[in-house]
Amino acid sequence: MLDIGFSELLVIGVVALIVIGPERLPRVARTAGHLLGRFQRYVADVKADINREIELADLKKLQSSVEDAARSFEQSVKSGVEDAQKEFKDAQTALENTGAELKKTGDEVQQTMAGLTMPHMGMGGPGSTAPTQAGTEVATSAPAGLIAPTAGSNEGAAAGETITADDEGPSPQLELGLDPSAQPAAQKQA
Repeated sequence: MLDIGFSELLVIGVVALIVIGPERLPRVARTAGHLLGRFQRYVADVKADINREIELADLKKLQSSVEDAARSFEQSVKSGVEDAQKEFKDAQTALENTGAELKKTGDEVQQTMAGLTMPHMGMGGPGSTAPTQAGTEVATSAPAGLIAPTAGSNEGAAAGETITADDEGPSPQLELGLDPSAQPAAQKQA
């Protein structure tokens, strides 16, 4: 502050004693001390106010930076949630489409299976039974490679090839409901 040494203070005290006098000097010194103390307190208060304003400004900057960070975090969370919801909806749509396609394919397979009949085996597929004229059921299943060819049905087959059910037409015996393998044992002996 002021660079005043002991010698300068001694000179000021001697001049004040001569000018003011010994009677009023203690009262003036007391008043000067009070004024100096007030001045120091005023300066300290001003410094504290300035420091508080600086800290308040720093706190406002910190608050604004924290609010900006919170806003950016909130936006990133919202965008992440929206992206997750969009992916979930896309996956749900894809699953629904796949389910619809599977159902459609299943329906087509059922229709195809229902439409498949083997004319040489009657109304059902392999392992089913066909009614005969007498009302008895005859087993119509036979392994595909063991079906004996009928006359004229093996014209295009080469020697050694197995003729399957798809290669030949229906057996006339099966169309009439007569199957030599299904005849009763008594008729076979006769």
